[in-house]
Amino acid sequence: MTAPRRYHITTFGCQMNKADSERMAGILEDMGFEWVDDPNDANIILYNTCTIRDNAEQKVYSYLGRQAKRKHEQSDLTLIVAGCVAQQEGEALLRRVPELDLVMGPQHANRLQDLLEEVFNGNQVVATEPIHIVEDITKPRRDSTVTAWVNVIYGCNERCTYCVVPNVRGIEQSRTPEAIRAEMEELARQGYKEVTLLGQNIDAYGRDLPGVTESGRHQHTLTDLLYYVHDVPGIERIRFATSHPRYFTDRLIRACAELPKVCEHFHIPFQSGDNDILKAMARGYTQEKYRRIIDKIRECVPDASISADAIVGFPGETEDQFENTLKLVEDIGFDQLNTAAYSPRPGTPAALWENQLSEEVKSDRLQRLNHLVAVKAAERSQRYLGRIEEVLVEDQNPKDKTQVMGRTRGNRLTFFTGDFHQLKGQLVKVKITEARAFSLTGVPLEARTFQPV
Repeated sequence: MTAPRRYHITTFGCQMNKADSERMAGILEDMGFEWVDDPNDANIILYNTCTIRDNAEQKVYSYLGRQAKRKHEQSDLTLIVAGCVAQQEGEALLRRVPELDLVMGPQHANRLQDLLEEVFNGNQVVATEPIHIVEDITKPRRDSTVTAWVNVIYGCNERCTYCVVPNVRGIEQSRTPEAIRAEMEELARQGYKEVTLLGQNIDAYGRDLPGVTESGRHQHTLTDLLYYVHDVPGIERIRFATSHPRYFTDRLIRACAELPKVCEHFHIPFQSGDNDILKAMARGYTQEKYRRIIDKIRECVPDASISADAIVGFPGETEDQFENTLKLVEDIGFDQLNTAAYSPRPGTPAALWENQLSEEVKSDRLQRLNHLVAVKAAERSQRYLGRIEEVLVEDQNPKDKTQVMGRTRGNRLTFFTGDFHQLKGQLVKVKITEARAFSLTGVPLEARTFQPV
């Protein structure tokens, strides 16, 4: 009788990492491994890591330490570190945790089977060299059966002074429109209703693909891609993230207004509301330009929800400069804002600057910003009260099994009473009766049912 082959993946960090983990899970299942919830029951443990902030990195080392001990008693245990910490640390990880079998950067996610075969042949493997992206050939093991991520561009060519992503995810490499559409068609056949197109800097999509139009415009842009994939039968909603203000175009906004399946939700990080800090960050735009983008969105897509990312406590940030960030948040009124205190990352210019701020100042500013974010989000939520919103049912409410949960087109989490088994994957008209800062509650009116594609 053969020993059981079981695997567990722990994912840290961003949506790109979640998408990478789904693909690696698909590869492991193709190889005959079964998913287990408890890492202690697994023969293969994979940590898909994030290096954006120091605390995420430290957490990985504490998890690894526990499993490294277990490996001394269980020789058939295979330990893998994938993702951005793997790319950043490379062989140094093996010196720190010699029990590791495989260290692999994010560009190598689709090569997991080949790399594991080397491990099973008795080798300790480090795969962090830059490679040309390998087109997805494995079906990901998706966490949801309703919504799915689809990578459209890997890597990033920007050089923001605080960010480690270009060092760990490599240069921008776009997938072809045909490959992206084929993946969406396959998802539709499997019953998925919503797709989020993903890129570290999605507005850069297509710059590295050949081809220009007669007018001299690059013919592969995110806007062109949206028009190209918009009519995939069975996909009812399309989202995209993450945008960069430097490359965000009016043409993209118009496409979102024109294309009925593209959701009225824009995620455009601003990072700081102060021009001198933006310059020090090498973001390539001013807060005035950022405000003009938001004004244009609200002119063309009046009800759009807008989310963003912001960093407080960047080296040298004065109280006045921080207050410019507060003013931007006050004036714009975001539906959601991901906030973080600046964390110095290895290999980034800002980490070496001498004008670092104290943890106390960073923590104080983060608290003040978070308070304002919650106040503004609660104000924005009020517009939903009494309205009828279309909600795509994604799951059961874990805190109340009589309720289901899903998202509006504007990406607001919404709860209402219903049977998940009947409503899963349905678009339901819901009258909103309660509006909180980051979620809504309502009563269902009618569901839009779908025929199989």
